Amino acid sequence: MPTNLLSAEYDFIVIGAGAAGAVVANRLTEVPGWKVLLLEAGKDEILLTDMPVFAAHFQLTDFNWGYRAQPQDGACLGLKDKRCPWPRGKGMGGSSILNYMIYTRGHRGDYDGWEQMGNPGWGWKDVFKYFLKSENAKDDLVDSQFHSTGGYMDVERVRHRTPLVNAFMDSADELGYNTVDYNSGDLLGFSRLQVNQRRGKRCSANKAFIRPIRHRSNLHVAKEAFVSRILIDPNTKRATGVEFLRNNRWYSIKARKEIILSAGAVNSAKILMLSGVGPRVHLESLGIPVLVDAPGVGQNLQDHASTCAALYTVNDTVSLKEERIAQVGPFLDWVTNGNGPITIAGGVEALGYIRTPNAVTAPDYPDIELMFISSSLNADPGTVVRQGLGVTDDIFNSVYKPILNRDAWTIWPMQMKPNSRGYVKLKSRNPLSWPLMYANYFEDPQDLEIIVHGIKFAIEMSKTRAFQKFNSTLHPIPVPGCANHEFGSDDYWRCAVRHLTTTLNHQCGTAKMGPSTDPDAVVDAELRVYGVKGLRVADASIIPRITAAHTNAVCNMIGEKVADMIKSAYGK
Repeated sequence: MPTNLLSAEYDFIVIGAGAAGAVVANRLTEVPGWKVLLLEAGKDEILLTDMPVFAAHFQLTDFNWGYRAQPQDGACLGLKDKRCPWPRGKGMGGSSILNYMIYTRGHRGDYDGWEQMGNPGWGWKDVFKYFLKSENAKDDLVDSQFHSTGGYMDVERVRHRTPLVNAFMDSADELGYNTVDYNSGDLLGFSRLQVNQRRGKRCSANKAFIRPIRHRSNLHVAKEAFVSRILIDPNTKRATGVEFLRNNRWYSIKARKEIILSAGAVNSAKILMLSGVGPRVHLESLGIPVLVDAPGVGQNLQDHASTCAALYTVNDTVSLKEERIAQVGPFLDWVTNGNGPITIAGGVEALGYIRTPNAVTAPDYPDIELMFISSSLNADPGTVVRQGLGVTDDIFNSVYKPILNRDAWTIWPMQMKPNSRGYVKLKSRNPLSWPLMYANYFEDPQDLEIIVHGIKFAIEMSKTRAFQKFNSTLHPIPVPGCANHEFGSDDYWRCAVRHLTTTLNHQCGTAKMGPSTDPDAVVDAELRVYGVKGLRVADASIIPRITAAHTNAVCNMIGEKVADMIKSAYGK
């Protein structure tokens, strides 16, 4: 909507049209008398973002904020400038327009743990209904008690299978693991992927929650509107409006009732601090007037680290290679039928959940997710996937370039419950400056040991009959910088993981939900910011302890739940 057609005041202003913000805007405008403004820094989606297999390509476009974590000694050593890329979605749908569409909710213990931390109403029994409320399940999921139909967000199986995913599932069976529905609240086992797709095309938060309601007269959407800060009355400590940049001009719009901040774990923390809500010493050092001393803002940063350090070559043309997919035939099959290899979510076809020997989680709680990818960094000549991951020329040319003509697969082991914590700071008081992001991956060495175990488990899978049908062979060229270790030893894998560190882009926790007795809590159990009236945060930043899940569905749930809380607060 053109800026001159926007109102000077709305009942609610939602900042960010991502996985949570899109849900909040949808649900609040169900109340006819409420007028809602949705502000999004990016633009609308395009047809190409609908193509699941090319998810990595869009992390190299302006649909991505382009963030990179600060260098650290113990991780990301083989990436450009020793910095891990942190792709974050910038557009209608937020990160759901460039993520891998993986639909997972986590373990029931995640949410019961939130409740036990002093957040009433966030246990599994409370949040499960909100997962169901959003969902429109397809395929074999329709008749399951753990899924529902009629919601806005489509969930279906990937519509194409390579022979390798069958090998992965058969290999798990050989090793004694069951096939499970990992969205039941219990995870241990293996499953083909459930994805946010609609007939083989990406189903983003925008497609699911905003496009179907764009006719509502009480919803105004302003795209390419860069929010700099929330306006807070210094005397009453009430959030009164939002300041944003659009078409090279600054604007401010007022909110009668509330502002809901849904800009993501990085940008929500940044906006809070620029608004004067954050750690006093940090804000004062930048000359930002402190309205609320909130030491937890930007702290408690958690993420799921992984690695692409191990891959397996095969003797048949069964993997995903760009040269075979980027053809007219597969494109027409996808456009007309919603089928074919283009429907595979960034190459990911299945997930497995296991417990490592030294796991400290509950007996039914896995500490590793195995993400099966029927491809590898050699799937293209180094133009896309390795660029998105930031892998250096030295490593790509040494390890991957020699096998560009080979088919290969890989398993990324994801540490489910990292102990390491990072943080986000402001670089300056200039809202156009990137924030400073410190991941602190493997600060706790146990996080690294779990990933090393995941690699060793994947190697055992490669040796099963199912994978040996394709002569699956661990690629033996060592990572430069790790050749001083015996290839395949634990020390080698520790080194390789520290060099080829990858992230699943599940950053969360920077505006922690918790009771008032928790000095690091930023919001209460109704997601209201402590010390500021009329302001809530609703996105991954409120997560107090990271879940055993890819965070998109979790953010949908958070949006659903906070919308009901807001309606209840106003008797709606």
